Amino acid sequence: MTATIAPATPTVAGDERTLSAAEYENWAAEVRRLADERGAVVLAHNYQVPEIQDVAHFTGDSLHLSRVAAQTDAREIVFCGVHFMAETAKILSPDKTVLLPDHAAGCSLADSITAEQLREWKAQHPGAVVVSYVNTTAAVKAETDVCCTSSNAADVIRSIPEDREVLFCPDQFLGAHVKRVTGRSNIHVWAGECHVHAGISPADVRAQVAAHPDAEILVHPECGCTTSVLDLVSHGDLPADRTRVLSTGGMVEAAARTSSGQVLVATEVGILHQLRALNSGTSFIPMNSRAACRYMKMITPAKLLHTLRTGEGAVDVDPETAARARRAVEAMIAIGEPGRGGE
Repeated sequence: MTATIAPATPTVAGDERTLSAAEYENWAAEVRRLADERGAVVLAHNYQVPEIQDVAHFTGDSLHLSRVAAQTDAREIVFCGVHFMAETAKILSPDKTVLLPDHAAGCSLADSITAEQLREWKAQHPGAVVVSYVNTTAAVKAETDVCCTSSNAADVIRSIPEDREVLFCPDQFLGAHVKRVTGRSNIHVWAGECHVHAGISPADVRAQVAAHPDAEILVHPECGCTTSVLDLVSHGDLPADRTRVLSTGGMVEAAARTSSGQVLVATEVGILHQLRALNSGTSFIPMNSRAACRYMKMITPAKLLHTLRTGEGAVDVDPETAARARRAVEAMIAIGEPGRGGE
């Protein structure tokens, strides 16, 4: 069958659907049949559209999904996310086929630094330790000493001798957050950003907190509002006991535990679908309802079905590049398990 597009009236931000209930059931049954037939595992990032999150075998952040896929017996990994995520899955599962339903699904953050730029930066700081966020290409990871996630970035930095310079890339907001929590002055931060997270502004925070004064506040460290949020906390303008800076995985765990009536969430709105499914007693409200990644939304139900039917969309990483990138990921894991919270 072909997944037809029948736009439904969106309920709340993060739960916009393109399939009716009947269409979804038919489409999902075909997806699962084809996945079983191919021996494939379907992975969906937290920011994918609701239908794809619901049909996937596993939903989560990119590193968590890649590690889960490496531990399964599946012959194929169908990664519903963006290109660097499929590369990471291939790096950790070199003998498996990794399929990405749309190779044009890129990432503004990963694209903000190239391997050549990183090599030039390293030449300017000989002896510095390169720490790269997992939201980077395989080529950048290959030029990296140790990777990090948003949940373990501070631990990775603390593992580096204090007299060693650190080059942190590519996210400037996560880098600023890590400098703040570690107190390290010899960290040089690349001026990259995720256009979606950067667009969640201090003005959004002020407006939403004024509208929802009793809400808990969950902020992703990639957001352009993170510094302002923490400044407001330090000055007593936001409640410290109800304000947390968390990775996507950390937000999922917090959402499952909270008993708060309202939670303001500052990250890409796709995660709201999962948070609401975990805890129906809490109202999860986007800090900015327009914070949607167009690259994530390029993976549609129809494209996933096409990939499972045809086997098209294989992602390959040069073996030498993959081996060097794998060492950077393994160096991170040796410092401490990144846990459920990746990017």
